[in-house]
Amino acid sequence: MSGEEVFIGSIDQGTTSTRFIIYDRSAKPVGSHQVEFTQFYPKSGWVEHDPMEILESVRLCIAKAVDKATAAGHNVDSGLKAIGLTNQRETTVIWSKSTGCPLYNAIVWMDVRTSTICRKLEKELPGGRTHFAEACGLPISTYFSAMKVLWLLDNVDAVKEAVEKGDALFGTIDTWLIWNLTGGIEKGLHVTDVSNASRTMLMNLKTLEWDKTILNMLGIPAKILPKIVSNSEIIGNIGKGWPITGIPIAGCLGDQHAAMVGQACRKGEAKSTYGTGAFILLNTGDEIIQSNHGLLSTLAYKLGPKAPTNYALEGSIAIAGAAVQWLRDSLGIIKSASEIEQLALQVDSSGGVYFVPAFNGLFAPWWRDDARGVCIGITRFTNKSHIARAVLESMCFQVKDVLDSMHKDAGENGEVKSDKGEFLLRVDGGATVNNLLMQIQADVLGNPVVRPADIETTALGAAYAAGLAVGVWTEKDVFSSAEKTEKPTIFRPVIDEELRKKKVDSWCKAVSRTFDLADLSL
Repeated sequence: MSGEEVFIGSIDQGTTSTRFIIYDRSAKPVGSHQVEFTQFYPKSGWVEHDPMEILESVRLCIAKAVDKATAAGHNVDSGLKAIGLTNQRETTVIWSKSTGCPLYNAIVWMDVRTSTICRKLEKELPGGRTHFAEACGLPISTYFSAMKVLWLLDNVDAVKEAVEKGDALFGTIDTWLIWNLTGGIEKGLHVTDVSNASRTMLMNLKTLEWDKTILNMLGIPAKILPKIVSNSEIIGNIGKGWPITGIPIAGCLGDQHAAMVGQACRKGEAKSTYGTGAFILLNTGDEIIQSNHGLLSTLAYKLGPKAPTNYALEGSIAIAGAAVQWLRDSLGIIKSASEIEQLALQVDSSGGVYFVPAFNGLFAPWWRDDARGVCIGITRFTNKSHIARAVLESMCFQVKDVLDSMHKDAGENGEVKSDKGEFLLRVDGGATVNNLLMQIQADVLGNPVVRPADIETTALGAAYAAGLAVGVWTEKDVFSSAEKTEKPTIFRPVIDEELRKKKVDSWCKAVSRTFDLADLSL
């Protein structure tokens, strides 16, 4: 392929927006487009997306990004070799095989309508909340796709009827997009990848196949499930009716797994992605570590059908950047998300205010769906700058909670340290442009935080996976990429250990105040 222009495209379908980025052979973006789509909140704790709107957002982003790259002088039409895809995980769609229409809106990963189903299962199953954890790595939780499928089967007549007729297909967003991109009702391919499958609660972590025991116990029919493939292989070609046709889809990963590849995380290395939520993953190599401290065992990546499987410990935080959006959209304290840094910089501390954004419960390491948000320590002295700073601190304290659990589960030998014996946290995602947030994170952790020059590593990871499958890059190219790119920014802690401990103790006190608040009267 030397001499000619070579490009890899990446669809990055997130919780609030969709992007398409075109990368050249040196993994530099040459064209991109992003659009936001609608969030639906039908009831308290319910969150939905329109799958058709997501589909159209992908169509628009591809067309606009290709136009931009072409206008910049790049011959994308002849040089585009493959497409990678990364997506919000766990979000669940069931649609009609014959019509191609969704039978209900997509139920989003943070939706908590299934809490009653979860409690019922926890009481009925001998292993309680962790009954399936040894097989699938996950506790019973509103977070995962299986619970959303059970709700759809129980509550939506169109879903029940389609399943009985053999006309229903289930998928996370990757599956929905690939089925439509490869033909839809005209023989679209019904597939998912190992990383997305690992987030359904239905895949066996060892066999990388759907677990028949779990399916039988939950009553979920295997016939509605997609085929599971690796993260880097040619899945199929884009069909007619799309801005680009005939191009192979050659990489697919859940967003957090894609970020691990984009950050070139090897065994013992961890990354934290700050988006709507925050997600911290530690690559544990070929070892599945069962957490004793509230974390999830999951796939990291499998970069080819015959490639070794890398596993990970994960801590998932439901609300991170979404708390900033709440300040903007619901309270009107800021007009844009970027304003929060300057507002928080107007004070040198939160003034004793602690904010816990348990809007829909707490994920790792607490797993309390009865938790609700609190803001404590408010006095007459408190102003909006203190609140803004407390919101930023809440993200960092939540990440520390997860990393503390990770250190306990992985042990000294499970983590790679720097030459100075420091544990380095790699960070990425839109919120990491906020320098104050990154400094607070380093201070709270007592460890350095490393921000790459390109913070959008999720889309890059999907592009790498696709490029590997079609021979544009090798694994050596991908995992030495961090050494070739621009120097990262490193944030080092500047507060002393005594103050750090006091702040962490105060945070834990605030978290304890969030429990058992789900039934507060309206």
